Amino acid sequence: MVQYIFRRILIAIPVLFGVTIFNFLIINLAPGNPVDMYVSPDVSVADIEIKKEALGLNDPIYIQYWHWLGNLLKGDFGFSYSTYEPVTNMIIERLGPTLILMGSALIIAYLIAIPIGILSATKQYSWIDYFTTTFSFLGVSIPHFFMGLGAIYVFAIMTQILPTGGMNTLGGNGGLTDTLLHLIMPAIVLGTGIAGSMVRYVRSSMIEVLGQDYLRTARAKGLGEFIVTNKHALRNALIPIITIIGLDIPLLIGGAVVTEQIFQWPGLGQLTIQSIGSRDYSVLMAINLLAAFMVLFSNLLTDILYSVADPRIKYN
Repeated sequence: MVQYIFRRILIAIPVLFGVTIFNFLIINLAPGNPVDMYVSPDVSVADIEIKKEALGLNDPIYIQYWHWLGNLLKGDFGFSYSTYEPVTNMIIERLGPTLILMGSALIIAYLIAIPIGILSATKQYSWIDYFTTTFSFLGVSIPHFFMGLGAIYVFAIMTQILPTGGMNTLGGNGGLTDTLLHLIMPAIVLGTGIAGSMVRYVRSSMIEVLGQDYLRTARAKGLGEFIVTNKHALRNALIPIITIIGLDIPLLIGGAVVTEQIFQWPGLGQLTIQSIGSRDYSVLMAINLLAAFMVLFSNLLTDILYSVADPRIKYN
């Protein structure tokens, strides 16, 4: 296992290098540049050219890439073109709220999806199965922005139970209770959407396992249905479920762009929207690279969890 992990890390290095190339090219080949945001009647063409020269935007793109890559290898993501803050500081400041929101949403999704998926599989073709199937379709079909706006209207405007958005109340103490109140709506909106798709995977995986001969043997030995289902069947159904969880892990970093914007949650998703609007290339490249790293990490973690869930899986 240790040798396998080491090889996977070695393979990830050239993959990340390729990601830096495509990341830089795609963003820098987009129409416009950061200096276009400064265009106004008070700014002359000469001033714009001086600004481009100062930012290195007049250099050939391969020169710009080598400068950016050299700084990246030193742990320096550069500075923001719009706020002139170090990109590293901006990422760290927004990373915490995104981890809180996405972590809460994923926990809510799994707490909903796994029990409901198991129940739907054990009650196949019953009214419970049809009800849970309808729930999963609704969770997948309803867009997050529509569900978010509806939640704001019902719980923040009509009943005024929850705040409309943000992470803390303006002028408040910013305590844990205040943060939790602001977290409830965006976390549930995101968690419901993720749970909707995951219910189907859990149900399908459990149905396939529940028909196996070894479970009939376990029942014949007198084991209770709860132990048969939740101990023996669930563990053998975990492989597809782990795959889906591995695909969800990068969401912890990438955030939910639409949901964070609707609820004004100060995470990486909202920072992404702001950076796109201001053509802040250095921030966008840092976020994309961080997301790519998280994808590679989640793939490795998924492979490790396969062997934990099923001891028959061995990596040579």
